[in-house]
Amino acid sequence: MQQVKKVRLRNGLRVILIPTSHSLSATALVLVEAGSEYETKRINGLSHFLEHMCFKGTAKRPKAGQIAAELEALGAESNAFTDREDTGYWAKVRSDKLPEILELVGDLYLNPIFDPEEIDKERGVIIEEINLYEDTPSRRVHDIFSSLMYGDQPAGWDIGGRKEVIRKLTRDDFLAYRAARYIAPSTVVVVAGGFDVRKTLGAASKLFGALPRKKKTAKLRTRLHQKRPGVRVHFKESDQSHLVIGMKAFSVFDKRRYALQLLAHTLGGGMSSRLFRKVREELGAAYYVRAHAELLLDHGSFSVSSGINHTKVNVVVLAILAELRRVRDELIGPQELKKVKDHFIGGFLLGLETSDSLAGFYGGQEILTGKLSSPESIISKLNAVTASEIRSVARSLIVPSQLNLAAIGPYRKEGRLRKMLKL
Repeated sequence: MQQVKKVRLRNGLRVILIPTSHSLSATALVLVEAGSEYETKRINGLSHFLEHMCFKGTAKRPKAGQIAAELEALGAESNAFTDREDTGYWAKVRSDKLPEILELVGDLYLNPIFDPEEIDKERGVIIEEINLYEDTPSRRVHDIFSSLMYGDQPAGWDIGGRKEVIRKLTRDDFLAYRAARYIAPSTVVVVAGGFDVRKTLGAASKLFGALPRKKKTAKLRTRLHQKRPGVRVHFKESDQSHLVIGMKAFSVFDKRRYALQLLAHTLGGGMSSRLFRKVREELGAAYYVRAHAELLLDHGSFSVSSGINHTKVNVVVLAILAELRRVRDELIGPQELKKVKDHFIGGFLLGLETSDSLAGFYGGQEILTGKLSSPESIISKLNAVTASEIRSVARSLIVPSQLNLAAIGPYRKEGRLRKMLKL
């Protein structure tokens, strides 16, 4: 079993250490409870914009590009990300260079200067990133799906924000948001790989011990009031139609999450999954078809997505709905259930082989739930799931009135797709 050490500093910041003696690399990851669902409409996109700005200069490294240059000189891989309920900054390097990257990641997290000139430069970068995603329909369709299902509340807004908001954000907005959100009780520092536990804990405590301890403020609660199926289309002259069919699920704290993960894997978790065989192999209508469960603090979704030949959209939508009905109405057979579990667990374990994946695995749990489960514990719970439990969760979620369909393609009206959206 993997050794994991969790320490809470006096200021409330959490440090998680996952030493792996055989690892040639080490990863430093800092996570904070700040994402698009913590924003108001006036500052939608600020969490992501702020993430960019942390790399644009600190009090110690004031020149733009200096942090990136130092990381590359160490041979490090590094990046950052903004999600709906958290933001993360990380770097991965050979083990003996961990002290240097921990100090670098700590500096960019703790001491950004938010140079007004750099903010103005980065606006253009952010807007081009938004443009990139708008020109990537396989990704953009998921934003449309979220907007359809959640409506005009933080869970329904794009993580990157709206261009008109990005153009108006000021340095004061960055400072106020950071002062409220980037606080010790909302921060988790994770180190995984080859390193000395005592020295690393001492370094992390010294670096992050002065981060302010303030009272956390919760995000607005996500509310759902869906009473009938929803459809939203976005017109685009594209070579494929991209769609998402899905429905609300539940939060990450729900005990049914393991059954839902296996339900999704049964439908679209691999080349032998039901939808892959039906949509790609039998119908020859799509390159990709996937099923996915996203579970967050107070809400979640279960969805199927695919990129489809325009002429076969009707038959694929009907095929997806038929498979949803089947998994809702019929028990999964013992042989198929064993195959699904073995494939899911195999992929889960293979995904934990590197220091950055271990850091993300444990850090992701801590930042959302405040609790850590070992891989062995999760595997035990997955293996305990029964076919009846999978059918039960399918019956609770796959309900006609809760269906949603988002699509990008040569569609100007929703009528044709809406007529098909029946179970």
